[in-house]
Amino acid sequence: MSKKIVLVSAVALIDVDGRVLLAQRPEGKSMAGLWEFPGGKVEAGETPEAALIRELKEELGIDTWASCLAPLTFASHEYEKFHLLMPLFACRKWEGVPQPREGQTLAWARGTELRNYEMPPADIPLIPILRDWL
Repeated sequence: MSKKIVLVSAVALIDVDGRVLLAQRPEGKSMAGLWEFPGGKVEAGETPEAALIRELKEELGIDTWASCLAPLTFASHEYEKFHLLMPLFACRKWEGVPQPREGQTLAWARGTELRNYEMPPADIPLIPILRDWL
């Protein structure tokens, strides 16, 4: 029995001090309380970059462009009910100040601090790749 593949696009927003933005999943959502890279599901007919641009506007109130999203790595992880495929992009340029618009908590973390945040299983293998890249 094959599981549904869910395509989610995520981003490591990197500020001028080299810190990465993390968002804590709010109560009421699956995996509430865990920290993740901002992003969301890629809708039908959408590219991963377009999904990120939309999600960043909706979730954080910031604007960026496809030319500012650099593909970095991806996660492929099997959860109980679905298989997650998640490209992770790096972004250093956006307009606006990230604000939590969907009940999430935000935190800026240095690469060496990322392991201090409890994350979903799919995100954990991304940490060393991102840390080495920073």
